[in-house]
Amino acid sequence: MESRESSFRGQGVAVRGVSFALVAALSFIIGLSVGTSGSAATVAAHIPFIGDGLDATPDANVDLAAFWKAWNALSVNYVNTHASSTLPTTKERLHGAISGLAAAYGDPYTVFFPPEEAKAFADNISGSFAGVGMEIGMKETVLTVIAPLKGTPAEAAGILAGDQIAAIDGKSTDGLSVEKAVSKIRGPIGTTVSFTIIRGDKSLDIKIVRDTIQVPETKDSLDEKSGVYSIALYEFTSNSASLFSQAFARFKASGSQKLVIDLRSNPGGYLDAAVDIASHFLPRGAVVVTEDFGGKEENQVHTSLGYNDLPPGTKIVVLIDSGSASASEIFAGALQDAHIATLIGMKSFGKGSVQTLLDLDGGSLKVTVARWVTPAGHWIMGDGVTPDIKVPFTAADAVAKRDPQMARAIDFLTRSR
Repeated sequence: MESRESSFRGQGVAVRGVSFALVAALSFIIGLSVGTSGSAATVAAHIPFIGDGLDATPDANVDLAAFWKAWNALSVNYVNTHASSTLPTTKERLHGAISGLAAAYGDPYTVFFPPEEAKAFADNISGSFAGVGMEIGMKETVLTVIAPLKGTPAEAAGILAGDQIAAIDGKSTDGLSVEKAVSKIRGPIGTTVSFTIIRGDKSLDIKIVRDTIQVPETKDSLDEKSGVYSIALYEFTSNSASLFSQAFARFKASGSQKLVIDLRSNPGGYLDAAVDIASHFLPRGAVVVTEDFGGKEENQVHTSLGYNDLPPGTKIVVLIDSGSASASEIFAGALQDAHIATLIGMKSFGKGSVQTLLDLDGGSLKVTVARWVTPAGHWIMGDGVTPDIKVPFTAADAVAKRDPQMARAIDFLTRSR
């Protein structure tokens, strides 16, 4: 699945939190809603609409002579030297030019999908499929695992957050978009996909059998010895707010005043779920996150619903790591900025921009239109959320089945105030 974090704006789809791929049988989209205002994406509302709602007026300040010289030179001079290939059609050349224009912005999430890729993207948003169960995105132009999902083939195969994907089925991922990588990873149930993974200074070859992915959403329990209650959130889905409320009710019934919210390897999901869950901890009207449109339209501020049901005196830790992304970062950043929770673990992924998807000539143009900003004004995109207490989790910890981050959280919550 690609781009769980979206909301429909008329003909445009606002893909929230950067384009990032869930290679699993899930289709979760942050803030999913169907626009009722009509026409195209709001970022294009001030321009004349024709057909697909986009402005086709030539820019008089741009000299396209060099483009047409290149177009004509290729048409006249190019000779096909590969027997297995065919010459591109006029439409394919036009789409290639649009793809190049989008790529010139240097943003891996501003891309053009030709018709076939646009259809695959739409299928990712609307349907389920077989995959391996990991979230992927771009980190400093490198295809990177945001997080393997709990209980999936990717987790079982040993995929870790932060792994760099150098090759898929033996073919280099250099220059490969997230969307194209997703299409290569997806496939029929029971088939195998191979990865070349770079982890630190090591190169690993990992094969994973595709399957339908079922991911648990929450898990909660009371540690009788320490009196610490923990609620793990593996996704921010359409059901997460309700499931969290149930777990939160069990926490309150336990009588504990020490709570760990575990967002490690939680790649995000619905914005509405993050806002709803944050509303248990923030007063009504408190800012959870702001969409900053860079002055091109009015910023959108998402605020707490103010459930006011947090037991007085509750001490809270939120666990994050490099696999915590998007909605996880929004939630963690909001509680950190409000000084309601102490963040422990490692710096989060840094996934915090908003894209709009526009229909264009049978394809789709995905354009970054905004960025997520925490209540204190910190950009999530690229920067991520920095924990108050840094505690690494190493490969040796995983092998030894140690959890130093949870241990540090319990120590923090149980020591005298």
